[in-house]
Amino acid sequence: MDFNNFGDFGEEDRIIGRQKQFDDRDEKNLRPITLDEYSGQEKVKNNLRIFISAAKKRGEALDHVLLYGPPGLGKTTLAGIIAAEMGVGLHITTGPSIEKAGDLAAILTNLNENEVLFIDEIHRLNRSVEEVLYPAMEDYCLDLMIGKGPSARSVRLDLPKFTLVGATTRAGMLSAPLRDRFGMIHRLELYETNELMDILRRDAQLLGIEISEDGLRNIASRSRGTPRIAIRLLKRMRDYASFLEKDVIDKEVSDYGLKALDIDAIGLDSIDRRILMTICDVFGGGPVGLDTLAACTGEDPITIEDVYEPFLLQNGFIAKTPRGRVLTKRAFEHLGQPIPQGFLEKTTIAGE
Repeated sequence: MDFNNFGDFGEEDRIIGRQKQFDDRDEKNLRPITLDEYSGQEKVKNNLRIFISAAKKRGEALDHVLLYGPPGLGKTTLAGIIAAEMGVGLHITTGPSIEKAGDLAAILTNLNENEVLFIDEIHRLNRSVEEVLYPAMEDYCLDLMIGKGPSARSVRLDLPKFTLVGATTRAGMLSAPLRDRFGMIHRLELYETNELMDILRRDAQLLGIEISEDGLRNIASRSRGTPRIAIRLLKRMRDYASFLEKDVIDKEVSDYGLKALDIDAIGLDSIDRRILMTICDVFGGGPVGLDTLAACTGEDPITIEDVYEPFLLQNGFIAKTPRGRVLTKRAFEHLGQPIPQGFLEKTTIAGE
C-alpha cells in the first residue's frame, strides 16, 4: 500500500518560501534515486552509505532513521534513496493523516519484510498513535485491544521487520520516547552555493533548460541555501528567458528575472526587507516586540516567527534580546542605512 499524500501545501506562497507549493508538484520527477546522484549533505550521505551497506550484508532491515532540518532540503528525497539503495519498497504518509491507531495498524500490517515507511511531519502524530508506534519500532509488533468492557482483550500481532524514516522540521516537538527509538538521527544543513549549482545543473538538463555557469551561480546564490527554492527559481527564469526571447538563462536573464521577483543579492525579498526597514525606521533599530512588529508590518505574528525570522536570524540580520528584536550591524549595512548613534552600545550587539 503506497501513501502519496504529502500533506497540504503551505500557506507561505512567496517564490522563496521553503514550504511546498502547488508549482512544486513535478518536483518528484527531478529527485535523484541514488546516493551518488544526491548532491550535498556529504556527512549524512557517507554515514547512510555505510549503514545501508552493512544492513544489506546482514540481510536485515536498516535501523530507523530520523531526518530533521528546515523545509525543502531533501528529507523526502533521502527517504526514497534509502529505499532504492536497500532495494525495497517505499510507503509514504504524513503525521497528520494518521488520525487513529487503526490507521497506523493498517499501514504497518501491509508492509513487507525490510520495507521503508516514510512519515513526513512526524512531530504532528497523535499521542495515542505514537504509543502504538513504540512497540512497532522496538519489537516489531502491534498491541491492540479487541472488544469493549469486561470482554476486551489485548492481542499482539507480529510485524515484518521494517525501517521507519521520520522527517520533521521541528525536532524539539518530538517526544523523548519517540526520538530515542530512532537508531540514526541526522540533521540536514543548508546548502552551499556550489552544491546548489550542481543540483540546478542536473535539473536543468532533465528539464531541457539551457543555462550558463553565470546563470547557475546567480540563481544558486539567491536561493537561501534551499534546493526547493533553487528549483522553483530555475523554472521562473525559464519563463523570463522565453519572454526575453533568449535560448539560454545567462546572467542577464537571471538578473532581469530576480529583479522582477524583487529578490536581492543574498536572497531577501520585499517582505524580508519590509520587516527590517520597519525595525530600522519606526523603532530606530529596536528593540521591538513581536506583536508590535506584526501590527506595523501587517503580518501575522506566527508567520513572522515561523516563516520570515529564521532566515534573518540565521544570516545575522536580527537578534532576539529580552526586550525584543533588534537589528544587527550587518542589517544596517545591507539596507544602506546609518547606525543610530549609541545603538550598538545600547543593545550590546557589536557586530554581525
